[in-house]
Amino acid sequence: MKNTPFTHKHTELGAKMAEFAGYNMPISYTGINDEHATVRKNAGVFDVSHMGEFILKGADALDLIQRVTSNDASKLDAPGKAQYSCLPNEDGGIVDDLLVYCIEPNNVYMLVVNASNIEKDWNWISKYNTNNVEMHNISDKTGLLAVQGPKAVEYMQELTDMNLTDLKYYTFVKGTFAGVDNVVVSATGYTGAGGVEIYFENQDGAADKIWDEIFRVGGPKGMKPIGLGARDTLRLEMGFCLYGNDIDDTTSPLEAGLGWITKLKKPSDFTSKAIFEQQKAEGIKRKLVGFEMVDKGIPRHGYKIHNTDGEEVGYVTSGTQSPSLKKAVGLGYVRKDLATEGTEINIVIRDRNIKAKVAKVPFE
Repeated sequence: MKNTPFTHKHTELGAKMAEFAGYNMPISYTGINDEHATVRKNAGVFDVSHMGEFILKGADALDLIQRVTSNDASKLDAPGKAQYSCLPNEDGGIVDDLLVYCIEPNNVYMLVVNASNIEKDWNWISKYNTNNVEMHNISDKTGLLAVQGPKAVEYMQELTDMNLTDLKYYTFVKGTFAGVDNVVVSATGYTGAGGVEIYFENQDGAADKIWDEIFRVGGPKGMKPIGLGARDTLRLEMGFCLYGNDIDDTTSPLEAGLGWITKLKKPSDFTSKAIFEQQKAEGIKRKLVGFEMVDKGIPRHGYKIHNTDGEEVGYVTSGTQSPSLKKAVGLGYVRKDLATEGTEINIVIRDRNIKAKVAKVPFE
């Protein structure tokens, strides 16, 4: 297993560790429910240094990004803008979802991809790099902390002269943070609780310095380190997709409710555009929906979904007992005719049909 720049911090703090995407990662420290509540009410720090980062540079960098991603990267027309997007495959599925950061318009971009897909994404983008765009995989030397929660920005502002207080969602700034230069601080979080992400080059003790400074200012105010367990419950309450669960090589972004990042009218052709145009014209046959359990039971990835007549109509992609809402919720694909809010469905748990209903996300 690979380690992150913070693995020693996690083990020193007694975190429950496990393998995730090839990395030795903290799953929890004080317990998922406690950590979840800390992020919703105060602030928590996630080590997400396992994520992948690529730099694309050169006159044709934007053209390459436009051809391999579904969103319209030409909208990233100033340094400090970012967008959520996906890499469609050639069959209408999704290679990965990712973030695109504009470092220098038309010339330098950073792509942030999922840890489990670093090599896959690199090979996919390289396949389309026909105009010799300069590509650098900086994943192994990049540290990344996500500081999330309603108090996160207030605490982090103490460590920098950059204006974090007015940082709009999907923008970023670059400067000195916690005494470390060339740090990117962005507002592209995955919890729905607000906060920032901190990218830095892991050299000259930068990781320890940043971690120690963050907890120097936030620790006395109740900020805690948070594991991947709470990251999953937090994102699920918001209805955010997780690659490998809710989206994958077989799911269309239109089926997954990601039509908003699938810009069919953008100036460039992109992979599977014709398939998505056909899906939009003809209508999709299945849809990713949120649901909440009516009867007792916790939905899990892979469970079958039945209609009220007992017919199989889909499957669960993510599910949990929501720590904030005190009820079991999940995401899953169902037939389009069953995707309306309030529709009764059944989740098959241990060969029994357990009643649930389709619900809007974020869950309430």
